[in-house]
Amino acid sequence: MLARRTLGRIASQPQVLGAAPSQARNMATLREIELRLKSVRNIEKITKSMKMIASTKLAKAQRAMLAGKEYGVANSEIFEHAAGEEAGKRKLFLVISSDKGLCGGIHSSVSKATRRAFAEKDGIEEDSPVMVVGDKSKAQLSRALPKNLVMTFNQIGRDIPTFADAAGVADLILTSGVKYDRIAIVYNKFVSAISYESAIIEIEPENMLKEAPGFRAYEMEDDVTKDLSEFTLANAIYAALVEGHACEQSARRNAMDNASKNASDMINRLTMQYNRGRQAAITNELVDIITGASAL
Repeated sequence: MLARRTLGRIASQPQVLGAAPSQARNMATLREIELRLKSVRNIEKITKSMKMIASTKLAKAQRAMLAGKEYGVANSEIFEHAAGEEAGKRKLFLVISSDKGLCGGIHSSVSKATRRAFAEKDGIEEDSPVMVVGDKSKAQLSRALPKNLVMTFNQIGRDIPTFADAAGVADLILTSGVKYDRIAIVYNKFVSAISYESAIIEIEPENMLKEAPGFRAYEMEDDVTKDLSEFTLANAIYAALVEGHACEQSARRNAMDNASKNASDMINRLTMQYNRGRQAAITNELVDIITGASAL
């Protein structure tokens, strides 16, 4: 008799250890989903704002690109009518990128083009020097071509690039003392508002201009070819900078647009999951109430 009473008291005591009640688990899950929904909504607001800013900057960058392309056209006409003899295999690669991210594969595009040029080894020496404009491609090429990297530039083109930025880069290249036979500028070519492609343009150095038949036909001082060489290099760098900047803004707008769409899809899925969990919790509570009323 005493044993039966003892077992009855033990069975009637509430369980301290063990799994939590189902309602508590449901409330915890709903709370987690609600917090995640709030986080994703905040991210969506940020990506939409960045998309709007990139769209505004893209319009300005396209206008600057159209004006800067005229410099590149002038360069191409000069070298078309005054083509020099075949240069050596030692090229100086100038890779054009930027310091900012969140713009898709805009930086890896020029890095891959540079690595591809070294991998093909078509008329290029293995120890050809590489200079990089921008910290993003610098981080990539410092791992792929650490022995070839000789100089890097940053804080250039934070806004729309100017000719003064290009002239400063050209001056540092010419006074760096790096030996090369030809300069190859690797940049992103603007195709449309949603696409771009990597491209390489080559610039003749001063000694190649002097040896060109088109220049030897005229009598001119040495300072003329020297100034022309510096000016054409700055022109080419400026054209590549403004076109690369337009590609960057276009890629950033597309990346933020895709991020906003992904956030919107995630919000819809989480909202549906939250509503289903909330409906299940309400249904369980109603079942408990009806069951309790029926027992009475």
